[in-house]
Amino acid sequence: MFLIAGLGNPGKEYENTRHNVGFMTLDVIAEKLDVKINKVKFKGLLGETVYNKEKILLLKPLTFMNLSGQSVADALNFYKISLEQLIVIYDDMDLPVGRLRIKPEGGSGGHRGMDSIIYQLASDKICRIRIGIGRPDEQKDPVGHVLGRFYGDEIEKIKAAIEAAAKAALCIVSDGVEQAMNMYNGFEA
Repeated sequence: MFLIAGLGNPGKEYENTRHNVGFMTLDVIAEKLDVKINKVKFKGLLGETVYNKEKILLLKPLTFMNLSGQSVADALNFYKISLEQLIVIYDDMDLPVGRLRIKPEGGSGGHRGMDSIIYQLASDKICRIRIGIGRPDEQKDPVGHVLGRFYGDEIEKIKAAIEAAAKAALCIVSDGVEQAMNMYNGFEA
């Protein structure tokens, strides 16, 4: 059994913002697997399905980004899922828009949602798919940037990156993280 958590913030005002690429990626996975993410559980929205004979849980924490770990830890503990079967998908300002980076473990890189997950699980041995959202200009506030929307040619780039991130997550489930890294770590829209 795998838990795939896509990070974001709940509410209409945050839809399609840079910080919500994790939610958007889960929506693409749900569409590919013909499943709804609509059960209210674990301080989030949950969808359950089977892919390649493997049960998959799709989780959107509704705790707001900085408390994502509460929701993820609750789901892992309830289903007794090991850390090796967890995949977290989230935005990364250190990568250009449309770039993907998959890692089997590591620090949070200053991402508060990952900080929360690492803290709640007392481990950084967590597989993650980071989706590049680009850095703001030096004059621009980083908070405004992550809560802002994509524009211009960024829109097509982020759509392609989200599609690739969805495929990468399913590749991890079926073929393992090493295979997914080989296939998708060079991806740039």
